[in-house]
Amino acid sequence: MMTTALMQIALNAGARVSYFGVMEFVYFEAETGTVHTMDADWNTVMGELDPLSIPGGPPMNPDGLLPDHKPSGRTALVGGFMKGVGAAHERFGSLPFGELFKPAIHVAAEGFPVDRRLAGIFSMRSDDLGRLPETRETLLKENGQPYTEGEIFRQPALAHTLSEFAVQGTDYMYRGPLAERLITAIREEGGKMTLEDLEAYEVIWDESLVSTLGGYEVHVMPPPMRGGTLLIEAQNLAEVSGLINAPHWSESGESLRKALTIAEMFILDFMPEEAVEELYPGLNRTDSARTSPEFARELWSRMESGILPFSWSVQAPKYSDVVITADEEGNMVAISHSINTVYWGKTAIVVDGISVSDPGSFQQAGIAKAGPGKRLPGPAQVGLLLKNGQAVLGFGSMGGGMHHRPFQALLNFVHFGMTVDEAIAAPDFFVSGREPETNQLIVHVPEGRFPKEVLQATGFQHREIPLSNAEVKGSGVWVGISRDPETGELKAASDLRSNSAAVAY
Repeated sequence: MMTTALMQIALNAGARVSYFGVMEFVYFEAETGTVHTMDADWNTVMGELDPLSIPGGPPMNPDGLLPDHKPSGRTALVGGFMKGVGAAHERFGSLPFGELFKPAIHVAAEGFPVDRRLAGIFSMRSDDLGRLPETRETLLKENGQPYTEGEIFRQPALAHTLSEFAVQGTDYMYRGPLAERLITAIREEGGKMTLEDLEAYEVIWDESLVSTLGGYEVHVMPPPMRGGTLLIEAQNLAEVSGLINAPHWSESGESLRKALTIAEMFILDFMPEEAVEELYPGLNRTDSARTSPEFARELWSRMESGILPFSWSVQAPKYSDVVITADEEGNMVAISHSINTVYWGKTAIVVDGISVSDPGSFQQAGIAKAGPGKRLPGPAQVGLLLKNGQAVLGFGSMGGGMHHRPFQALLNFVHFGMTVDEAIAAPDFFVSGREPETNQLIVHVPEGRFPKEVLQATGFQHREIPLSNAEVKGSGVWVGISRDPETGELKAASDLRSNSAAVAY
């Protein structure tokens, strides 16, 4: 698992994922029947006392264009990915720690041919990659031009850094020489992070957040992560609303209308609590209450009466990686890891081959709510399904539709009787778009997957998105591995519209 994640970062050149990024980890230990979770997500910066003034904006506009805000070191947050690698290995690892790094060291030193996708993001970000000397030296060619498809891309500085990790452990980043260089680079760009922020970082081990879905137990990341709560809340809403007993949303306009509305309720987690209280007075939104069927029934009754935090435009004339593994003993583990921004971010800081992204550029309100030096709640939805005490499905999601994709895939698997590959291949809807003038929501679906009469029957304005533009428009990425508890047979499936891959053997 960790060898794969370490390798993914090297093969992405630190663009989508980073050794200074974040990780969420859910592990079923078959021998004890225990589910363990580890939160290695962002910490806010202790010295950042005015987060609402952090420069920035959305990492990408609705048309897929990059932002034009001023780069700032204040947008960097304290990443826990490497701490997570060390902590997971210390508790569950069997190989020597240095062995985990060998494939990534090899590919960083020897290089690999740039594929079309990576060439495209090198070109897209070439101006930002040329801004700082070390970034330019690491990620652009000697003539300052971006790498093109087929050229060999080597990362000698990263190979050296990974070799140091293999020998010195993860403290090399949080207390050693690399820590000092990271802090210097961030502060030279106006950041407020200090060595104390790095030294204080610790992962959070906890029991999983558990709920019942159909005949399964779902185990997800507990608070302060918010993605697991959102996932359970949405699944409960699907049940109390009757969605799971109705025709599939690809066959019924009424079902599609209901599913779309439930999925969009994730917006409540991004609204100020005062605004939510004004909209739903007296609704108990504590973490423990939100995962109960009683909460779902109360919220659905208010939704049915027309009280919604958004409005639909009626018909008129967030980048990242997921790894899931299972073995013959019944152990199963799922992780997600990310830099929470688009392709290195606007700052594009690189230190010793390691990218430092700018997740604070669009999460100012969340940073203010968390407080200085605290864990920033993350939206990633990664987890396991258990049945009769055995792990039967591991899943994770990423991208702009990281809430909408698992919402649909889990309903397909649990309630509509689909296999994991059928669940991911079924027609799905994306994160909804917005009308610029009215701010009303518009349904986004992949081109050609829904019958016209089903889309018309929702009564909502809709747009069919070409598959070439699906990622930008919030299709999301979902990966799953199912395991038959009787035969041990594995089935793996991943998103069909990205460069993801799933292998079961």
